[in-house]
Amino acid sequence: MESSNSNPPKEGLHNPSFGPTDSVVNLLLFKWDVVQRLFSTFAGGWPGAGLLLLRLLTGTTLIYSGLSEIREGSPPLCVALQAVGVAAGIALLVGFFTPVAGLLATFAKAWITIWRFSSHSGDPWMALIQAILAVVLAMIGPGAWSIDARRFGRKRIDLSDC
Repeated sequence: MESSNSNPPKEGLHNPSFGPTDSVVNLLLFKWDVVQRLFSTFAGGWPGAGLLLLRLLTGTTLIYSGLSEIREGSPPLCVALQAVGVAAGIALLVGFFTPVAGLLATFAKAWITIWRFSSHSGDPWMALIQAILAVVLAMIGPGAWSIDARRFGRKRIDLSDC
């Protein structure tokens, strides 16, 4: 009697997961379902409504504070970071590439927070709050009422009409 420690290969389709060596560019350009892979579901109902409100709040504050800082004539680096924050705020507002937009906003606002703490100019707390809200959205996802959910969400096939 022969003993084998290996399992026989399973039948069916092979669905490889993304490896740590896959580049972000390849994931975004060539594998469009990357956003769906980042979330287990796109929450609907009350949780989806909560995510919609969180996206609206975060996007609006990023846009408003960024535009007001740009109009005030801040230093060039701060203006560039605020412009990134405004662009990410627009993407978060509509729920477009939410994880990427959330991380961009987080890095921009974290940099602004560190700069304000070190230079003792301006209020760093609002930028810190915006960074935290943006990273929360990057981790949780956009919810059912977003462009991401329309483009990358699970599809429902209704066979009752056949």
